[in-house]
Amino acid sequence: MRKKVLVRAPVLTRSGYGEHSRYLLRALRENYKDMIDIYIIPITWGETGWIVSDDDELQVYPRDIREIIETCEVKDYKFVTGGFIDRIGPEGTFPEIKRDTDVHKAFPYAGFFRYPMSGACPNKVTLMKGYVDVTPGQHYVQFANGTNSWGDKHPDRMPIEECFTQVHHFKWDSSVLKRLLEVAETKTDFSFHKEYNKMYRAIARSNWKIDIKNKDYFVEKLKNFSYIDYKDYPHWDKLRSLIVKI
Repeated sequence: MRKKVLVRAPVLTRSGYGEHSRYLLRALRENYKDMIDIYIIPITWGETGWIVSDDDELQVYPRDIREIIETCEVKDYKFVTGGFIDRIGPEGTFPEIKRDTDVHKAFPYAGFFRYPMSGACPNKVTLMKGYVDVTPGQHYVQFANGTNSWGDKHPDRMPIEECFTQVHHFKWDSSVLKRLLEVAETKTDFSFHKEYNKMYRAIARSNWKIDIKNKDYFVEKLKNFSYIDYKDYPHWDKLRSLIVKI
């Protein structure tokens, strides 16, 4: 019987403790991979920068992330933003995911269907200093004066022309319909139940899959399945201009 191990540590920070945490995780995975399931609660560490990511997201940067962090340090940028790219299975289906599934091959299509189908915000804060606050869903930075980072420019933000992170969203697997319905039925505002209900009903109307031929969804089949190439998705520049206005 596999045991569950919970690691609460600054694993996503650029700090000494962050590196130590990652070393621990590598050791656990290499030595006990057949015995344990690892769950992570990432925390901040002082003012050090950290990557903001949910467990069904893979972030892709236009160049080495260490160069981006160095640029932020030199120019005193406090945060980096990006936008969602929705990943979906063959013919718009929701693939079953197992422990050994290659998600790149299981989700060969990339597009932008969640926002037009449900109105869900496609913006995402992806990299930030430890003292920076974010809005629910990590969509924008929340400032002390009550405003947020909506829009295409802010003096504390790395310009989107220099870096706008691709957030590849892999939530659309065989369990997603059940999860959408469960949240929709909670009818609590903090759960975004209206957004989930709208998405569920939209999928039902399209015969329980995503219409990959819908031109409004910008769906394309990617070419690289061993890793994610920032330049592989052809509509990114167009999406970037659209996302920052939402």
